[in-house]
Amino acid sequence: MKKFIALFAGITVFLSGCGEFMPAAENSEIIEQENIPQGENEYIPLNYENQKGQWFPYVNFPDYMEGKSEEEYRAEVTKMLSEALAEGINTVYFHVHPQGDAYYNSEIYPKGNFNNMGYDPFEIFLDIAHSMNFSVHGWLNPYRMQTAEEMELLPDSFIVKQWINSNSPMVRLVGNRWYLNPAYTSVTSLITDTVSELMENYNLDGIHIDDYFYPDTSEDFDREAFENSSADDLSQWRRENITNMVKAVYDTVKGRDERVLFGISPQGNINADYNTQFADVELWTRNKGYADYIVPQIYYGFENEVCPFEETLRQWENFAESDNVSLIIGLAEYKENKYDKWAGVSGETEWLENDDIIKRQIELVSASEIADGYALYK
Repeated sequence: MKKFIALFAGITVFLSGCGEFMPAAENSEIIEQENIPQGENEYIPLNYENQKGQWFPYVNFPDYMEGKSEEEYRAEVTKMLSEALAEGINTVYFHVHPQGDAYYNSEIYPKGNFNNMGYDPFEIFLDIAHSMNFSVHGWLNPYRMQTAEEMELLPDSFIVKQWINSNSPMVRLVGNRWYLNPAYTSVTSLITDTVSELMENYNLDGIHIDDYFYPDTSEDFDREAFENSSADDLSQWRRENITNMVKAVYDTVKGRDERVLFGISPQGNINADYNTQFADVELWTRNKGYADYIVPQIYYGFENEVCPFEETLRQWENFAESDNVSLIIGLAEYKENKYDKWAGVSGETEWLENDDIIKRQIELVSASEIADGYALYK
């Protein structure tokens, strides 16, 4: 499937013109890139055979970005990445586009609420992470936009606000938040434009999307588009809409650089993926041409009544048996020492009563003949 070369037989510190250069993980193996002609100064994307990932979500940006000077932010990022390095992490997913906003320099989206100090937080994160030999994937939520109150404050030049002001069906209000409507090709084009903007301006190793697909199962959400289509099965039509977006993003990534990876992180509950968010995760995982890797968020304990961890892992392994797509297992480190109200009676106190759940889950993933690594949500 892939060709690999060994990277660093042991932990060694290298010195370069920019200071210390540290390997991201002991005995890591890097995906050998195809023999694609390169310019003299062209960046060569870095990705690992066995991903050990970590998400850096926007919900934590207030802790280390909001109101911080560039120097303070650099220090915080260096500290966090050093801690990740010490845990053996080799791949990081940075939240560049969480909710209709940008934590990078964008001509499409307004700055995120915590991106308020004049520097480019993604460029700094990327530079520091690459100096430590991390693979860096830009993480975006394709359809989730701002709240109603936040949108009111944005300039009318913002394309999504223009759609709202013209009462376009391409954007819909669900609860108090706006969401793009997956039924429209103009929406998919906006998403692929986002990917193109990121890849054009940053030395990325991957593009990463997570599980914000259809936000609502109500027939009213996209009734107009469905009635104007030739489809007769609403659920299947919605799954096709999401798959069309996934395929378009994959093709956009590969059209710009075949060496850059595209990954998807759906929720771990396969039934919910398929029937509430209309994400055809089996199709994407079994077949080539939709993603390079899938990171199901198996955020469940062993005693979860709906999706016990080991059983759910086996279901995803079954999807990935063809070896067309790498399977990375998302693990919920943030649940440690917490009550799990969604786990059912048998599992609600499991994370409180056991301090080795993540350790046992990593052991299972590491022993798997199918899975290619894991990723931690802290």
